[in-house]
Amino acid sequence: MRLMSLLGALLLLIGYSSLALAAKLQLYTEEYRPLSYFDDGKLTGMAVEVVEQLIQRTGASASIQVVPWTRGYHQVQREANTGLFSIVRTARRESLFQWVGPIALGHTSFYARRGAGLNVRSLKDVERFSTVAVPKQWYSYEYLSDKGLKNLYAVPTPQHMTKMFKHGRIELLVASSLALDDMLAEQGMSARDVELQFTLMGTNSYIAFSKNTDPALVQRWQQALDQLTRDGGLLRIHRRWFSDPNSMPVLAPAP
Repeated sequence: MRLMSLLGALLLLIGYSSLALAAKLQLYTEEYRPLSYFDDGKLTGMAVEVVEQLIQRTGASASIQVVPWTRGYHQVQREANTGLFSIVRTARRESLFQWVGPIALGHTSFYARRGAGLNVRSLKDVERFSTVAVPKQWYSYEYLSDKGLKNLYAVPTPQHMTKMFKHGRIELLVASSLALDDMLAEQGMSARDVELQFTLMGTNSYIAFSKNTDPALVQRWQQALDQLTRDGGLLRIHRRWFSDPNSMPVLAPAP
């Protein structure tokens, strides 16, 4: 009986190894601090660390390429054995991908200049402003567009939006709690320069795989992430990158 159990475990291990070797994964990400960016020519970031851990734990053959967000988003909808990170899981995107995550928990909020005297507590209040600039590829742009916000203005990158905010061309900044500090720092600002108006939505970051990637491979990645959460590895990564790490759900030990 023990021999049969050992043989079963060996066959399962061989199956996982074959799965990892069979699929050559192409993973896409954008340059977006602190999740993924180049530092002295080396790709780094919170999400990059998580993905590298999952590559190691699954034994996958994978490469990471930094591309504009729109390109990566469309490539993963067209090509097999591709993935995109970090991406917020929304109702509109749900059926487009296979999901692994979450790799981080966050929320998206409206911010104003500290001392500006604004009192924005709802989308009804947001409608009073002449322009609300948001990167067109962002989930928050999708959300605000779906809500029928008439003063929504599409910009190509988060840097464009933050620069407009710095120079007073817009009064409100839309930002994720995961990236706010880095977005402001790129423009010589800090969190002390802004004040929270109201939180728009909770936003969890995921890895999205193409629909025509082997579901068993995607499941293996989810299992590896669950284990990374259980053994504290994910929290250790968060602590390296976030001054106030968002708590992740604690998973029960594997049976």
